[in-house]
Amino acid sequence: MTRLWKNQAFTVSHADNSAFVGQGLRAFFEYRDLGINDATQGKFGAHVIRAVPGMESPGAWHSHDLDFQMVYVTKGWVVFEYEGQGEHILRAGSCVLQPPGIRHREVRHSDDMELIEIISPAQFDTKDESAP
Repeated sequence: MTRLWKNQAFTVSHADNSAFVGQGLRAFFEYRDLGINDATQGKFGAHVIRAVPGMESPGAWHSHDLDFQMVYVTKGWVVFEYEGQGEHILRAGSCVLQPPGIRHREVRHSDDMELIEIISPAQFDTKDESAP
């Protein structure tokens, strides 16, 4: 029997000993790595993203070169706009699967916004895009 997880390591990440850093895709967010990148040899990534209070999004359109991107909001709210799908207000408990390459933008968010993002692969390119 082939085990799909044979190239994965066990990992645990606890909030009380994991730091948020501002070194991520967007300056108005802070990121907490959940250790999935290292445990899966870069096949997947997961992190908690939270708003930097008082900082706003410039609303820039962009796309990502990846195979999978899922967002689950745990706190507050965030408005995303997606190519061909319009604006969506995501609030605590909302989940969205963003298809590969879809043009989108973060429009605005609450100061207490926090979400979990799961991606594959862990490292990917982001491209600035014009509005659809």
